[in-house]
Amino acid sequence: MPLTADEDISRLLRETRTIAMVGASGRPGRASNGVMQFLQRQGYRVIPVNPTIAGETLNGETVVASLADIDEPIDLVDIFRRSDRAGEAIDAAIAAGAKAVWTQLGVFDPEAIARAEEAGLEAVVNRCPNIEIPRLGIADGPQPT
Repeated sequence: MPLTADEDISRLLRETRTIAMVGASGRPGRASNGVMQFLQRQGYRVIPVNPTIAGETLNGETVVASLADIDEPIDLVDIFRRSDRAGEAIDAAIAAGAKAVWTQLGVFDPEAIARAEEAGLEAVVNRCPNIEIPRLGIADGPQPT
């Protein structure tokens, strides 16, 4: 069952340090670009994932083509893809050993979320961290371990 309780989402956001953003866009007007900047201001390391612009720099980070190209632990995969493409991103998150997946507003793939949970990943569905962080009062971003 995806995380829905405020305390569970808050815990996940506080424990998260590295976020891979699948579908990150280099276009400033796109939601993913704004959310990436917001998360960076909150203290998260955000690795942009987009095969179309791989190798370019986006908001100070080098864009990678896929989750498999990330050579460090991934705490959370934030998915900015259409619902019919979310499953492949979730499967890649499982393969990459991510701890959690987060689908943005309007992104639903119940079967893929079930696969993620069966693999031991936590999941947040149909939410945006740009909304949830202020709503939950998480002003300090990731917490030290």
